[in-house]
Amino acid sequence: MAHTHGQGGRDHGHGHGQGHDRGKGTTDKTRVLVVACLTGGFMIAEVLGGVVTGSLALIADAGHMLTDSIALWLALYAFHLADRPPTVRLTYGFGRVKTLVAYTNGITIFAIAVWIVYEAVRRLMEPPEVLAGPMLVVALLCLAVNIVGFVVLRGGDRGSLNMRGALIHVLGDMLGSAAAMVAAIVILATGWTPIDPILSVLVALLILSTAWSLMREAAHVLLEGVPAGLDRDRIASELQDKVAGLREVRHMHVWSIDGSRNMATLRACLDDDADAVATIRAIKIELASRHGIDHATVEPEYGAGAETDHRH
Repeated sequence: MAHTHGQGGRDHGHGHGQGHDRGKGTTDKTRVLVVACLTGGFMIAEVLGGVVTGSLALIADAGHMLTDSIALWLALYAFHLADRPPTVRLTYGFGRVKTLVAYTNGITIFAIAVWIVYEAVRRLMEPPEVLAGPMLVVALLCLAVNIVGFVVLRGGDRGSLNMRGALIHVLGDMLGSAAAMVAAIVILATGWTPIDPILSVLVALLILSTAWSLMREAAHVLLEGVPAGLDRDRIASELQDKVAGLREVRHMHVWSIDGSRNMATLRACLDDDADAVATIRAIKIELASRHGIDHATVEPEYGAGAETDHRH
């Protein structure tokens, strides 16, 4: 249930989920730390393997792991900042840093995919020699490491854009390792080296679509759009129908700080005989229980002033 504070005609509600969110954040932070160490440690072996074997698939996957390692450490730092309390200048705290990191991760994935496509075209025109045997060994080891990392991250908070960004990076690594493994097998069996850059391009196209989805969602949060799964007009209509004493909802805004914490502000036009405190408490209970909005700011209004006010 939300808290009610009567001050200057406004009412501010804060949910009780902060302790639970903090617990999830600690678990997610540990998961990201484990995967960051795994990814960063094995990246060096894959770089050496790609250079020695001449495989673009391995070099491309090593590039993924390099940026993924950086992205994971950024995600870890974002979790660290998110634990800090709000300040006088940053009244919502540092939770949105995680969304900024998720957006940045999407941009880096785009950049890597474009480079892979460019390098693949160049190699198709001038196919280099590829040592398929060592390439297969390195690809298998890298795939094993990426599968472990994927399983670790997959158990985290799916609603967090920061965790999803880290998961997408590792998924891209896993696909790259699988592509390198398949390419090595085909080269060993047939000697057809173009399969190496061709599979690299396919992996790049797959992760491009995922990166675009992540960037679009992160941008929506940064623009304070209505969270997915919530309909502002429907919520306002339901409040008017179900909350006694509430005549009309105006100027309602619904947004999210980090993709998981939803917030709302609204102006509540009350009946003349309505109890403002009780009505506002009912509005907040409805928002929290039915729509997952645990932080709401409600401004009550009576009389003709509310009727003649400009509507958004």
